[in-house]
Amino acid sequence: MTDVSQTRTGGIDYRRRQRLSRIAHSLVILAGAIVLTIYVIAPVTWLVSSSFQTEAEIVSVPPHWIPDEPTLQNFEAIFTAQEEEEITYETRSGQDPAAGGFIPSTAKNLLPAMWNSFIVATLVVILNLLVGVPAAYALAKIRFWGRDGSVYFILITRVIPDIALVVPFFLVIRKLGMLDSIFSLVLTYLAVTVPFSVFILLQYFEGLPDELDKAARVDGCSRFQALVRVFLPLSLPSLVAVVLFTFLTSWNEFLLALMFTQTEASQTLPILLAAFTSDFTISFSFINAAGVLAIVPPVIVAVIFERYIVSGRTAGAVKG
Repeated sequence: MTDVSQTRTGGIDYRRRQRLSRIAHSLVILAGAIVLTIYVIAPVTWLVSSSFQTEAEIVSVPPHWIPDEPTLQNFEAIFTAQEEEEITYETRSGQDPAAGGFIPSTAKNLLPAMWNSFIVATLVVILNLLVGVPAAYALAKIRFWGRDGSVYFILITRVIPDIALVVPFFLVIRKLGMLDSIFSLVLTYLAVTVPFSVFILLQYFEGLPDELDKAARVDGCSRFQALVRVFLPLSLPSLVAVVLFTFLTSWNEFLLALMFTQTEASQTLPILLAAFTSDFTISFSFINAAGVLAIVPPVIVAVIFERYIVSGRTAGAVKG
């Protein structure tokens, strides 16, 4: 009886230790998740909050996470600033900079730059799909001489840093007479994004059964019809990944846009935002408001396509 009691007691103690270990493990994961969430969300929260604050409130100590007197003056200044108009403290608030908000004297209306960024990103997305989808399908489903070499070449192009491509790109763009044009950005962004788009789509197409392609060919579909009618509906998650990657890359790109654009007619949003920090009278409230506007389009695109990112589209595609 004593041995049985000791065995039962030992078993209970073991299960208790196991339960406590699982609880401790869960608490560690929860604490890590909370810290990571705060680390990711805190800067965005401060960006949004400070965009509604005056300059004096932003630099106050301790910082105000919730504005005492929320204001839309920062956003109004973004949309009402006129070209070639120098904006001073008096035209902004009529007060000393330390007492209230102000915007830099280099401030310009951001709408043209946002429009340029949107046009460039949209064209890059469309052209990436038009070029990348057929290329990835051909590499994945058509066996031809030099296929493996083509795939390796695409991968090699992705390890070349962008800074190494600036001078060759500049010489080509100048030769084509496309300097200070949004089309120069579209052309150079395609050279940077198409290889990665092809790689993403290639991996997905190779994961789809070859029987789908053979069945479509037996039913009388051409290669193009098989791609459009069979593979594209099944590859929505990869297409969305390409759309998000190319749009965000084009929207946020700075180096090439800095090199190839000189005037406001072609400058994108990152270039104009960087110009605000070069002024001696930097307005953090104005810059943060501009930053909020800069993240709105990517967030909208991500929200629209979010359900396609996690959804599987191959379920039931092949009948066994």
